[in-house]
Amino acid sequence: MKLKQNARHFAARKALEVPGLRTVAKRGLVDLHTRIFAGKADEDHREDRRDHLDDFFDATMDTYLAALQEGFSEAEAREITHIQANIDFALKGWVEMLEYPVDEMEAHYDRYRDFFERHEIALDDPLGVFRPAEGIADAPETPERLTDPDYEHATAGYADDVYVEGEPVDPDGVDPTDAPGISRGDAD
Repeated sequence: MKLKQNARHFAARKALEVPGLRTVAKRGLVDLHTRIFAGKADEDHREDRRDHLDDFFDATMDTYLAALQEGFSEAEAREITHIQANIDFALKGWVEMLEYPVDEMEAHYDRYRDFFERHEIALDDPLGVFRPAEGIADAPETPERLTDPDYEHATAGYADDVYVEGEPVDPDGVDPTDAPGISRGDAD
């Protein structure tokens, strides 16, 4: 999968690992991801999907941290969460939000199969053990869109590795207060 990477990604990682910033950073990242992916949804469905996306992305932040703790790079951990999201989108028929075509789903999953299976994440259960006890908000599905999908935002052909676009970043030189959703006044 092709992922963009910049200093803010490393700032977000650091902020999620700092107890005094974790809650604010997580909320900022959830808001950012919901805004981005809801923006890719058909206009008729955006508002119907927001609560689901908020809940879903909140859970994937826990996946992201678990992947980092298991030794995955920042880009790999982030890719794992994007695969989770794409599984969810495919299950719901939200093809306009997919980052790669449905026929590449299994290839992306297979690259992290060991991680996914350890955490009970499957092609029919994108959250596995990260599913919140209170559940995820429902949202209307559009399974008919899977019949002849129009992948408006999907990029095919990158299922064999994580491809990082962007200038190299020194992760040690970033400030966690530069993470999305955090202002300098939010730091303890």
